[in-house]
Amino acid sequence: MTQTIYDFDYTNNKGETISFSTYKGKVLLIVNTASKCGFTPQYDGLEALHKTHQHDGLEVIGFPCDQFGHQEPGNDDDIASFCEMRFNLSFPLSTKIEVNGQNEAPVYTWLKQEAPGLLGSKGIKWNFTKFLVDQNGNAIKRYAPTTKPKDIEADILKLLGK
Repeated sequence: MTQTIYDFDYTNNKGETISFSTYKGKVLLIVNTASKCGFTPQYDGLEALHKTHQHDGLEVIGFPCDQFGHQEPGNDDDIASFCEMRFNLSFPLSTKIEVNGQNEAPVYTWLKQEAPGLLGSKGIKWNFTKFLVDQNGNAIKRYAPTTKPKDIEADILKLLGK
């Protein structure tokens, strides 16, 4: 049987286990984030996408990660406070995770397999790599950290039927 994202769960930054199946029928944008990265201002664009399209069925989920240049050094409370104060984030964040290696989050193992990067690469290269998942739980596309959230909007609108 083919896996979908609905076969996985994650722990939110409040310590609660969330099944991805709670997002059935929604388009997901999954992003590994960091608070002290050159791409951190993308939080503004991610929040804009979330606020603009949430009522149409988009959910953005941030996965803080400290694997790239130690750019997410804080604990889950520090990260949440930073995101709320600096970016007024309203989309969910997970606990801090790893996206590569022996301790990578299982959902990232699946995402990387389903939507490989440039030339078929599997590993996440840096913070703010983004994955678009359709309403049926299939990983559709991977976007580089340099891809601005607004440049993903057309793909999101297509999935939302807009």
